[in-house]
Amino acid sequence: MFQNFRLSMAWLHTWFGLVLGFVLMVVFFFGALSVFDREIDRWAIPSSRFEPQPMPSFDQILKPAFEKMQPPKESVALLEGRVNGPLPERFDVVSSWGAYTTHRDPVVSVFAGFKVPNAKDPDETVFAVHALDPRNGAVLPQGQLRIGSEFFYPLHYSLHLTWKDLGYWIVGFSALMMLAALVSGVVMHRKIFREFFTFRRSKSVQRSALDLHNLTGVVALPFHFFFAFTGLVIFAGIYFPVAHTQLHDLHDLSERVEAQQTGLPHERAGVAAPLASVDAMVAEARRRWAAKGMAGDVGFVNLQHVGDANAYVSVYRAGTDRVALTGEGIHFKASTGELLREDPPRTAVDSVTEFLTGLHLQHFRHWLLRWLYVLGGLLGCVCIATGFLFFVEKRKQQHAKAGGQGSRIVDALAVTTVTGMLVATMAMLIANRLLPESLADKGEWERNVFWSAWALAMVHAFVRGGAVAQARMNPAWREQCWAIAGGAIAAVVANAVTTGDHLGRTLSTGYWPVAGVDLSLIATAAIALFAATRLAHRAKRSSSAENTSPSALKTVGARHG
Repeated sequence: MFQNFRLSMAWLHTWFGLVLGFVLMVVFFFGALSVFDREIDRWAIPSSRFEPQPMPSFDQILKPAFEKMQPPKESVALLEGRVNGPLPERFDVVSSWGAYTTHRDPVVSVFAGFKVPNAKDPDETVFAVHALDPRNGAVLPQGQLRIGSEFFYPLHYSLHLTWKDLGYWIVGFSALMMLAALVSGVVMHRKIFREFFTFRRSKSVQRSALDLHNLTGVVALPFHFFFAFTGLVIFAGIYFPVAHTQLHDLHDLSERVEAQQTGLPHERAGVAAPLASVDAMVAEARRRWAAKGMAGDVGFVNLQHVGDANAYVSVYRAGTDRVALTGEGIHFKASTGELLREDPPRTAVDSVTEFLTGLHLQHFRHWLLRWLYVLGGLLGCVCIATGFLFFVEKRKQQHAKAGGQGSRIVDALAVTTVTGMLVATMAMLIANRLLPESLADKGEWERNVFWSAWALAMVHAFVRGGAVAQARMNPAWREQCWAIAGGAIAAVVANAVTTGDHLGRTLSTGYWPVAGVDLSLIATAAIALFAATRLAHRAKRSSSAENTSPSALKTVGARHG
């Protein structure tokens, strides 16, 4: 089919990169934003703009909040058809309580799992999840959306396509093919070291786009390869669900054997029992960590089989000082506070998995590395965007002569994915600041604004794409860059007007989460403004060149002859 192996790799790199690049662009960009998802949350929800807090008292703050929790109506509605008889109005059997926080979280994420009465599946559980103010136990307004952690972050790995986990599969397949594209790219570029030092910005769009594509691909190659691989590792349980399918019975038996070995009950005893002081258990866990010379920040507290004689409390150390989401766990009998188990050192396989997962999700305390993650993600975006540009620039002359529409379609999709995605993001942030805090389902409104703005950007890209069919650059690129610049500035101004937290205040007080988001928006506006100006100059030069070309002069002479 191909003359040599290198040409076959070039075909693989081109077409897999083109088809899946639209997905990977979203993954890279929103993955970069997710590095600072907690900071974006604070920008989006002004009531959470206070300093990060340690895990609050379970007895005084968390327990009263847990006792008031019930599943939301939306989650209960999803149980339709999975229950014998009518859906219950109240859920009284609590399977678990949990609270999670990090060194970057001012609020505590709390969740409660409830057994579903008369469920067709005896293990059916419905959850309630809240964001809690750890200072007083107040629940943050339920209609508000934590844009960073509840929208941008899930968009990075699931595309918000939840039916049959379709989004996970699309992203997973794209990551797998990305690994193939990276390897094929290395094979294509035999002089890969030279790519570090080659960028001819004054050349044609096709030449400079290819140089920048090669440069960003080579510089961030280890980053791209590692994060594609670790992303697949994290979701291996979805891609290979043997534990809950082919090995379901063996999996259940394994859990029961593990419960016997660890002393942590697998099922409820069916006998009610009181709850001892969880604060005392937390204090004992911290004492044991300190005795081993380990940091004693508590990251996760979990209570299983709530209200039952088999209930137990698990206290996990925060992973801020290590590459892990949570550290060592210590488990206590809930009714007495008796120590049941300290987790032993992990096996070699578990340690490797924990390291790969923790390095990808980066919940540890290291700000420089966090910014390097952002840089790597944005380099991935540049690599993909320039790949789109090169593909279109290389073919649009040929397609224009043949009357084909292939380049126009690819270019319009590229505009939608690259600049359209940013337009939608700016629209969402502006809507977040302009919509009243008391608006019911405010988060749903923000989601609708995001998807609507993205759809409008796509329509605009296709409508303005006629220039590509004439071998010219699509004006939608520069027009959407203008929109991005205006939207970013508008978001900064809207934040200052609606909250009073303008840059003068946040910088003078050192409140970097909000100041950082505002500064990033200003930087985005500056880059978009620069790009729009350059594209406008290039379009003007191209128009002048066309008007002074021999064919154009001949046409003018014929008209006046």
